Amino acid sequence: MAYPGNPAPRLTDGAGSTLPLLAYLAIATVLMVADLRGGFAAQARVHLSALAEPVWWLAAAPGRLIDGAGEMFTSRASLQDDNDRLRRELQVNASRLHRLLAVAEENQRLRELLGGTRGFRLNAQLAGIIDVDLDPSRQRIVLDAGSNDDVRVGQAMIDAGGVLGQVIEVTPRHSTALLLTDPEHAVPVQVARTGLRAIAYGTGRTDMLRLPSIPQSGDIRVGDRLVTSGIGGRFPAGFPVGVVESVKPDETQLFVVAEARPSARLDRGVEVLLVSNIADGVNAGPPLPPPPVPEQENEQAAGDAAATDAGAAAAGETE
Repeated sequence: MAYPGNPAPRLTDGAGSTLPLLAYLAIATVLMVADLRGGFAAQARVHLSALAEPVWWLAAAPGRLIDGAGEMFTSRASLQDDNDRLRRELQVNASRLHRLLAVAEENQRLRELLGGTRGFRLNAQLAGIIDVDLDPSRQRIVLDAGSNDDVRVGQAMIDAGGVLGQVIEVTPRHSTALLLTDPEHAVPVQVARTGLRAIAYGTGRTDMLRLPSIPQSGDIRVGDRLVTSGIGGRFPAGFPVGVVESVKPDETQLFVVAEARPSARLDRGVEVLLVSNIADGVNAGPPLPPPPVPEQENEQAAGDAAATDAGAAAAGETE
């Protein structure tokens, strides 16, 4: 029944909507038969996959970027940790190297000090410097060895270069030494080249000694080495004292005055050697203990002693 304004459906409308469906079904059937016969679908999928690879690569790019960034940060943190560890190891090794260098320098200083007594029959005792007074009118040093260490007044003091001075005051734990360049100090010297004897006086300067009243006939020249003569017994003979730097007449024109530079390192060094002749018996040290007797010899000696006692007792009973 038809109502006004609502026309009845026509057959051509239903057929028009069904024909495309039938066409799709027919095409799909043909494609399936062709794929079954010739495998065209597999080849098409291969070509389509090659064309789709850029799309897949672009789709996976954000994930790769995230993974790469994570690896980069992880590697950077690991490198930072390794860098910090290596820096700490470098600091530790540097401090150890500095200590080894300090020990090597100290060893070299001690070798030089001990080398200064080579060839002499002397007792030598090492002492450290704990205080220095280089005032022009008072040049003295304080040592960390005293009477408890067998230091005595008048003992000569040397370093790797030569004579430094002598001990003038001793306490149980410390001692005071007068330096070679003190204005109140004098040491008998001898010119190594000619054997000329003289007296070297301190001038208050660490770089100068004065040798006055040398006869005009005395053979002394610039560059001559001065050594201790041993006269007076205070300083052992043969130790370097200085090198002559100038020779000139005195005010009276009757004698010659020489000036020498000290051989000792008065403004450097932290250790000195206190030396004395072996004949003095100073610093000879306590006698060595007897060598230990092996345990077997002890047992054998005890057995022999026991046998001797037993024999003596038997002899007493017999009597």
